[in-house]
Amino acid sequence: MLDLHRTFDKQKKALFFLLALCVLGWFFTPYPTIFSGIGIGAIFGTYNFWILVRRMDKFDRSYRDGKRSVSLGSGLRFASAVAAVAIPISLPNYFNVVSSVIGLMIPYIFLFIEALYSLMKTRK
Repeated sequence: MLDLHRTFDKQKKALFFLLALCVLGWFFTPYPTIFSGIGIGAIFGTYNFWILVRRMDKFDRSYRDGKRSVSLGSGLRFASAVAAVAIPISLPNYFNVVSSVIGLMIPYIFLFIEALYSLMKTRK
């Protein structure tokens, strides 16, 4: 479980870097809605990953104690993803829907890259 926390810490750092790039893109390019959509999607995606980390901790504790865990928070993460898309749909002048969906997937892409990096590191 410590690896998941380490990965989440790395993702938070990458999120701040990505948000800085989105702010620069929002100010200095003619596509502010795309960069704001990526930013809001990445924020909700990181929130979803935080929920997953928190629920995995709870699951590990309940498994260690011999209790049953109810869920891993799929409903809450799904509702958060719906909110990440509902905001751009309701405010199309400020956010792009497609870029917010792409931004929602960015933390999972970071997770995949981190897993590949970890795999390559252990093979050496």
